[in-house]
Amino acid sequence: MTPEKPVLLVIAGPTAIGKTRVAIEAANSLKTEIISCDSRQMYREMRIGTAVPDEQELAAAKHHFIGNLSIHHYYNVSMFEQECLALLDRLFGKYPAVVMTGGSGLYMEAVVKGIDDFPAVDPDVRHIVAGWFETEGIEYLRRQLKRLDPEHYARVDLRNHKRIMKAIEVSLQTGRPYSSFLTDRQRHRPFTTVKIALNRPREELFEQINRRTDVMMQKGWLQEAENLYPFRHLNALNTVGYKELFAHIDGACNLETAIGLIRRNTRRYAKRQLTWLARDREMRWIHPDRALPAILSLMTTAGRRPDTG
Repeated sequence: MTPEKPVLLVIAGPTAIGKTRVAIEAANSLKTEIISCDSRQMYREMRIGTAVPDEQELAAAKHHFIGNLSIHHYYNVSMFEQECLALLDRLFGKYPAVVMTGGSGLYMEAVVKGIDDFPAVDPDVRHIVAGWFETEGIEYLRRQLKRLDPEHYARVDLRNHKRIMKAIEVSLQTGRPYSSFLTDRQRHRPFTTVKIALNRPREELFEQINRRTDVMMQKGWLQEAENLYPFRHLNALNTVGYKELFAHIDGACNLETAIGLIRRNTRRYAKRQLTWLARDREMRWIHPDRALPAILSLMTTAGRRPDTG
């Protein structure tokens, strides 16, 4: 079976669910490479706190967009879309299928659908803007929107904090004014997409999050955070885990409390990711321990039977 288009296999799921392992297994079975769409694993200075694949995992399958940026570099989802599409064009010249995985839903959607489709909001960005509203109030949000998108500021209901927050979220995540997305433009992709979302019982997922937090601390996450503390104002570091450790370094809480907050906030983040993924009706939900046979079956249906010879 030879389809008209190559296939992009998207492996999504909440943090700590096991996407890296499943993606490597799939890439090896399909004899292809992996594109990461994790907006934080791109930063080379944040390896421990973003759970970057270890050296053994990176050696098991070729990965792209891992540690390719510095926290001091400006980057956004539009740039990722352009660079990823260019990379896919080259990879599809060598492979009939490519694997893409990561926890940044908006980055994934930009590649699959195009950023000019009205973008959904990444849970991490939503968390940041919600924090602004809680701590600074609506007037601060108004000032941010006026700075980011004066055109939308002029016509939005400035009493409606939810609409203001939505516009700020999109502008921050994409690096473009929210008003620029208020079009009906659509983009077509020269590939077919197969999407799966990994999930497991909530208790199992939360336990994995707790265990992974402990492992990351054992690997030296606190020291990594101490090294990055002078740059804590950068957007790349405004994320779960580092914020709690920075608070500990500031003396706002002890280390035990910080670790407890990391576990709790990571669990909350995972729930937001699951909610975000649930809106996509093209997702096939699979338990990580049963993922590979299901993936190979779906790829066969898509016309890409792996070469097992």
